[in-house]
Order: sequence, then C-alpha cells, then structure tokens
Amino acid sequence: MNFASDNWAGATPEVMAALGRANDGAAPAYGNDALTRRVTAMFSEVFETDVELWFTATGTASNSLGLAGLSRPGGLVLCSSEAHIHVDEWGATEFQSGGMKLVPMPQVAGRVSAATLAETLGRFPEGNRFGVPVALSLTNATECGTVYAPEQVRELAGMARERGLSVHMDGARFANAVAATRASPAELTWRAGVDFLSFGGTKNGCWAAEAIVVFSPGKLRDLAARRQRAGHTFSKSRFVAAQFEAYLTDGNWLRWAGHANAMAERLRAGLRGAKAARLGWESEANEVFAVLSTEAIARVRAAGGTLYEWPAEALGEALGEGEELVRLVTSWATKADEVERFLGMV
Repeated sequence: MNFASDNWAGATPEVMAALGRANDGAAPAYGNDALTRRVTAMFSEVFETDVELWFTATGTASNSLGLAGLSRPGGLVLCSSEAHIHVDEWGATEFQSGGMKLVPMPQVAGRVSAATLAETLGRFPEGNRFGVPVALSLTNATECGTVYAPEQVRELAGMARERGLSVHMDGARFANAVAATRASPAELTWRAGVDFLSFGGTKNGCWAAEAIVVFSPGKLRDLAARRQRAGHTFSKSRFVAAQFEAYLTDGNWLRWAGHANAMAERLRAGLRGAKAARLGWESEANEVFAVLSTEAIARVRAAGGTLYEWPAEALGEALGEGEELVRLVTSWATKADEVERFLGMV
C-alpha cells in the first residue's frame, strides 16, 4: 500500500524497454541524435504547434531555469502559496535567476482565483518601487490534487498578459491534469495563454525525464547557456528521448495518468462514505487529502503501508483530538486491491 508519492513508483515496462533499445550502438551526443529530433517532433504533434524542447533531469531544474530565462532586475514571479517553486525548491528560482523574488498568493485547495491575482497585481502598479512582475506561475495539477480547467487558465493568463507578464505552467503532473479535465494539451497551455510548460514524466512512469516546452519562440533568454551552467545538459540525450518516446507513443502517458486518477477517485469514493475518516477537500487528480485517526494511520503503517502527514493549516479548520490530515498519492502502478485494503483498514 504505497500512497506516499508517485515518485516512489518505478518506471513502466514500456519506458524500461525503450531505454534498452536506446542502449544499442552509438549515437551523437548533446541532443544531436535522431531520436531526440524525433521526440521533439512528437511533442509538437501532441501540442498541435511547433515547440522548443529542452530536456532536464528534474522538475526543479525545468521550473527554475525556465523562469530564469525571464529574469530582470527587480523581477517578481507570482505563484500560489502552495507552489512547488515556493515551498519545495529551496530558492532555486531565485538562485538561477540571479535574485528574482517569488510573490506567493493565497489559494484555495491549490488554486489561485482571478480576484486574488487582481489584488496581487494591484499591489505592484506601473512605476512602483517594490519590484516588477515578470511572470505568473500556475501549477496543473496543483499540489492539492485539484486542476485548472482551460477556461480558468485562460482567465488568469489573460489578466497576466494584460500587464505584460509571461505565463509559466508547472506541469510535474500535467498528464494527470489532462486526463482529469479531458482537455487537449494545447487547450490547457498555449491556446489558453501559457508561454512555457515544465513538462514532467518522472511522476508518471518515467525514470528521469523532464522537459521545458516553450510555446512562444525566443521567450526564454540564454536558456542553452543557463542549462549548461546548471549542469542539466545531457551528453547522452537519447536516453531521455527514449523515455519520452515510450511515454507519448499510443497515448501511454494519458493512459497511465488516467489509471492513477481512477485509483485516486476510488480512494475518494471510499472516504466519502466512511464513518471513521473523511476527505479534507475534493480533488480531481491523483492526490487525495484525508482526515484520519492516529490509530488508523498506525494500522496502515503496521501493515507496511506508506503515506504522509500533511500540515493541518491546509485544511482551514481545526482537527479533532487524535486526528491527522494526510496526503495519499496514487500512481500508474497502484492496484485496486491496495486501495480496498487501505479503505478497509481506515
């Protein structure tokens, strides 16, 4: 019963087989191989437009290097208070950009509202002495398991662009957002006003495959140099490309994400009807937040199960005595009997 993180799941058989195929023979280094070119074309097909594609090893690298490509003195990046770039990345964006600041905004279940964005932009009028907003960063699916629909992305991106901001999307779980909304990748990104996307594969069945997908050509300055300096230019690029080829072929990425989402919905359905546990809030992707008793958590762990306690402030209400808020994450590898066993224990 692994509900700790989708990062704990291994790579899919298809990805591992692709790595084996890519290991045969020699190929040009640094992205000059035929497989990398082919995968770039696959990304353009998936997003229905020509894209720039930059491989990285981690989502943190994709986020921080992409945003650093927008850097300017006094630059501000607006994001959710729960955003990975703000909470989990140890100042990577500030470091890679040479000192841009993150401006965290209040959120509800991970999502920032149009009213909140308007209020935040109002704090930094033209010519102010506190900094210049240069980017809006949205996360889809959010860190709270919720998703932005295309119309929500379009509204927020439109407000940002009116003020001259670029729009970044952290898509560490982008596949889960696409599977949950049933929107096309294009509708969730560039057609809604997104300039570039941190496209994640690692959480959804890859071994180490992340990428910066740029929809607005030339938007990110000096990205090749920034990536090289940060140590994220792969010499054997074909091994990242091989993973993405297996990932995108025959819609595997959406099938795997759809399975993870379905297992999460099975968890949510069971918790909605439980007497001794409850959902913290409704979500749509593969992260479920629930309130459990400490005794139930102990039973799960005694049986070898994994999960994480989560800060109770995220719930927005006081917990009862002996209660904990926990995060449960499903993956491509989660089995239905794991879910049923867990529900039986809590």
